[in-house]
Amino acid sequence: MKAIIPVAGAGTKLRPHTYTQPKALIPLAGKTVLSVIIDQLIENGVQEFIFIIGYLGEKIQNYVEVHYPEIKSNFVHQEDRKGTGPAILLAKELVQNEEVIIVFGDTICELDFKDFIESKISCIGLHRVDNPGDFGVAQLNKKNRVLKVVEKPKMPKSNLAIVGIYKIIESALMFQCIEKNLKEQQGQDGEYHFTRALQKMIDKGVEIKGVRVKNWFDCGKKETLLETNSILLKKDNKVISTSSENMENTIIIPPVRIGKNCTITNAIIGPSVSVGDNSTISNAIIKNSIIGSFSTLDEVVLKNSVIGSDVYIHGLSQSLNIGDNTEIDLR
Repeated sequence: MKAIIPVAGAGTKLRPHTYTQPKALIPLAGKTVLSVIIDQLIENGVQEFIFIIGYLGEKIQNYVEVHYPEIKSNFVHQEDRKGTGPAILLAKELVQNEEVIIVFGDTICELDFKDFIESKISCIGLHRVDNPGDFGVAQLNKKNRVLKVVEKPKMPKSNLAIVGIYKIIESALMFQCIEKNLKEQQGQDGEYHFTRALQKMIDKGVEIKGVRVKNWFDCGKKETLLETNSILLKKDNKVISTSSENMENTIIIPPVRIGKNCTITNAIIGPSVSVGDNSTISNAIIKNSIIGSFSTLDEVVLKNSVIGSDVYIHGLSQSLNIGDNTEIDLR
């Protein structure tokens, strides 16, 4: 089975980080958003991947080729970002009539992947939300079969959000439905959403099962990124560090993940903190935060913060959202 992973988005809600880094490569509990997705699929037998890349796509390709040389990877560039439907359509020549699993590159969820992948009918992942009008939503019958899918409805008739993971058996029909939407210009706000193709498939009699995911983390904004980081760290609920010999007069409150070649002195780190490789932290108190690689933090108090790579901060603070290659002096 092949996996299609669209990662062409610009990640505007995660700026300034996404000015220099695709949102799929934002650090998360010692990994990246993309590596969490790939690892889940590899663990369940998927070995061939099609990445739909666009904005900063060369960084995605380089990351995959360096960190996952064992998988068969294909990269297709999306020139015009006209929505999720056209993005998936770009994989047509590489898929043809095979079963596929589709996972959007900013989506991390917990579910029985083995059961999902081995399903004999097509599936979509769903999660109950309080604000269904912000998402694509699905209506189910009593047997959990999908009756209707709608993208960001003004008057939602369901609170089951489509989380961005799909198992599609009828891939040839799926591509035909996307092409038909484009031909008929059936878009929404200038975008051609994949939900419209799914609805066409349902109208043609395709049976699609709604699968409730245990947890869903839409890593498209700072708040959910920090929440996901915290939850993933708590799965180990311990200190993971490869830099213990470079810590002095420091208290670590788990769960914490500290990368390679870090130097930490006179600090309290944790809980729920990830620190990238080759970073230096001194005279600091940091909790519930993500710190990138090659960053220097001195005399800071941080909470609920996302700090990019190659950042210098000196002075006191409380909550920051700072991209790569930044220097800040708050004295």
